[in-house]
Amino acid sequence: MLVLDTADHPNAERAEAYHAVAEGEAGTCSIEFEPDERGEIWQRLEVWQFGPVSMIATSGTGMRYRRTPRHMRMDSKHSISLLTHPVGTGGIVWNDYQDRLCAQTLNLEHRTDAYYEYTWSGTGMMLACVIDFDRLELPAATIRDAIPLASRSGVAPLLLNQMRALHRNADLIAEDPGAEAIGGSLVALSRALVASVTSDAGTRREVAQETLVPRILAYVRANLADPELTPERIAHVHNISRRTLYRLCEANGISLEQWIIRRRLEHARHDLTAPEHARRTIEAIGRAWGFTNPNYFSRRFRQTFGVTPSQWRRRRGED
Repeated sequence: MLVLDTADHPNAERAEAYHAVAEGEAGTCSIEFEPDERGEIWQRLEVWQFGPVSMIATSGTGMRYRRTPRHMRMDSKHSISLLTHPVGTGGIVWNDYQDRLCAQTLNLEHRTDAYYEYTWSGTGMMLACVIDFDRLELPAATIRDAIPLASRSGVAPLLLNQMRALHRNADLIAEDPGAEAIGGSLVALSRALVASVTSDAGTRREVAQETLVPRILAYVRANLADPELTPERIAHVHNISRRTLYRLCEANGISLEQWIIRRRLEHARHDLTAPEHARRTIEAIGRAWGFTNPNYFSRRFRQTFGVTPSQWRRRRGED
């Protein structure tokens, strides 16, 4: 949901307008802006709520966002954030730890009494998922220890793909009854991320077992476009048997094959009317989401949505 587009304000008022809204969403902070070649700044801020998780997308001209220990003392928020940079390159500083942010990286931030800084230059976009600290049910020291190590975790790519997929369809998913469950899966994956790089072997095993189903579903979401995504492969990647995989899914009310087909159909439905896919054929879009048989794709699409892919594309084009 769009919260602010500073293009709606005179240039002289944009910094103040953005700062006021950013503090309301992210907490007390200091922000410096880098004007473009025309001397203007521009920022667009979008926020969505998925149950226990807030997703924040900030895009525009360069900026420097800082939270000092003084800011922290003025703020009652206690949360952790997962950060990536889909457009451009950014950088973070957390006490003595520094790292680069880009589309391929995922970083962790914890609101403590530490110094925190986030920057980018030129045009860029920052995407963050903010989770209340208590939701992770892990000691603060454990989360702090995970910050310089989180990007190396094997869970990081799953979380990154989950965030990307959520952002692509954020407006639709935020209104869906399943938004709460999707947010819960992000919390579980975040807990697994921290535990995977900091905890003792016993805790890692415990958290791995607790978060196995969210990790399985995150892996499936990340590989939906692959026609070779099979139950055997999913089970192998997670070091379980196919029988165990089905048992876990059934215990959580999930029919795995139907769940995969439904997610693929939803992505295909989106692409059929997306402007950037206007020149692609219906068959190509279906194939891109794992439907190698056009007739099967058309039949399942109609069974699910009540219209054929061509009818859907035509109707939406007339809206």
